[in-house]
Amino acid sequence: MPKVGEEMNNAEIIKNAMDDFKKIQTYMLIAKEENATKTYNTLKDEYLSLKALLTVLGVNLTDIDKIKE
Repeated sequence: MPKVGEEMNNAEIIKNAMDDFKKIQTYMLIAKEENATKTYNTLKDEYLSLKALLTVLGVNLTDIDKIKE
């Protein structure tokens, strides 16, 4: 984690976003399995934001996107 006044480089941003993307997908799959529709839809908003960010950063999501929405 960067100290105050330091900027994160692209590699750190991508790694953090990918870690979050992986966690969100896991939570979405659990929510879907438990028929927790509201939880799933809330997580989906975060999933779509992270997916957009990773796409802009040039990350190929083909192999890591389990949800495919």
